[in-house]
Amino acid sequence: MAEEKNTMGKVLFTEQDICDKAKELGEQITHDYQGDELIVVGTLKGAVMWMSELVKRIDLDLKMDFVSASSYGSGTTSSGVVKITKDLSMDIYQKNVLIVEDIIDTGTTLNFLTKKFKERGPKSVKICTMLDKPSRRRVPLAPDYKGFTVDDLFIVGYGLDYDQKYRNLPYISYLEPGDIQE
Repeated sequence: MAEEKNTMGKVLFTEQDICDKAKELGEQITHDYQGDELIVVGTLKGAVMWMSELVKRIDLDLKMDFVSASSYGSGTTSSGVVKITKDLSMDIYQKNVLIVEDIIDTGTTLNFLTKKFKERGPKSVKICTMLDKPSRRRVPLAPDYKGFTVDDLFIVGYGLDYDQKYRNLPYISYLEPGDIQE
């Protein structure tokens, strides 16, 4: 975990750390799905940057789709109510589905999505997350592929936001309690 100059807050993971992890997981996913069709589903908006890094390193023919679902509003805590605002545009029946997430916090949203996707008869549904925050889990959920484990901090950067800000940081940092206005 390197610290960079001219950054917002303490850098937890650099862009290079993230790219290295994407390469490692991309190779594992390539191995695990060799010879099978794969649909990679990114969760909007936060997972876009991570998904982009990851799919560049998966050496398979794959299809991509996106879903938008959240249990957060503009605050920093989960409401517990999941809302889908953009559903999949392709059929996942008898397909391998890999949900790509930026961070698993409470697990509420991914638990909901996983159940909804399984109702559509896919061959498999697995989860790949850039960050895992198990200390906040409300439902039993473990990612199949995990980048990094983080403490109970409000993480920003590399797609993760606070009220739609900081997504474009090329590293992962966190906000101090005084930086967050509820």
